[in-house]
Amino acid sequence: MPGATKPEARLIRSADGAEQAALLASAIASELAAALARRVAASLVVSGGRTPGAMFAQLSRCELEWARVQVTLADERWVDVADTASNEALVRGTLLRERAAAARFIGLKNAAPTAAAGAEIAWRAISAMPQPFDFVVLGMGDDGHTASLFPGSAGLAAALDAAAAPACVAMQPVDAPHPRLSLNLSALLRARRIGIQISGARKWAVYQRALEDGPVEQLPVRAILRQRAVPVDVYWCPDAPAAAA
Repeated sequence: MPGATKPEARLIRSADGAEQAALLASAIASELAAALARRVAASLVVSGGRTPGAMFAQLSRCELEWARVQVTLADERWVDVADTASNEALVRGTLLRERAAAARFIGLKNAAPTAAAGAEIAWRAISAMPQPFDFVVLGMGDDGHTASLFPGSAGLAAALDAAAAPACVAMQPVDAPHPRLSLNLSALLRARRIGIQISGARKWAVYQRALEDGPVEQLPVRAILRQRAVPVDVYWCPDAPAAAA
């Protein structure tokens, strides 16, 4: 219907982390398979942290033409890719194995001396991926950040400007170590579907706050939840993330 408003974010509850991982992995695999049926290549944007490990392990075993799938990150710490804090290291160790080892990975960390200097290089590499991205997987911190769009960070307002050109931007969280690279809001919304994976009572409370009125700079995940251009599914379960297998 012309002028119809797209629905608000859909909440998908799971009994536990294992069920959540299976549901999200299945949803991602379905989107990628549908994309590959229509086009030469498909694109997937993922996030790091403790939450997605079990999901990555399940997704890595899904039967897809992984050689035609391109994978990148929503954000990255400006550390060596072998560092335990590296999101690239996490993705290579948990997702890009088994069947998914054939996927093409585009990392954000590069040879530039600083995150600020490396932002344009990273976006240039990502720009060559099929877009809109077929699926973007995000998390949410206890402070309401998503990707590396942290409350209080310098440049946050510009990074959350939906009218800005899609880009990779340098961010320095106030209360978290390491400079970061992050896709800005415009880049994250250059997607066909977004899934936000959260677990536990604390993040449930933050999610409920994010649904309330208030500035997006206070809880940056609000920028994803409030927009209506891209369908958003919020995957929540009451327990801590299951360990990757």
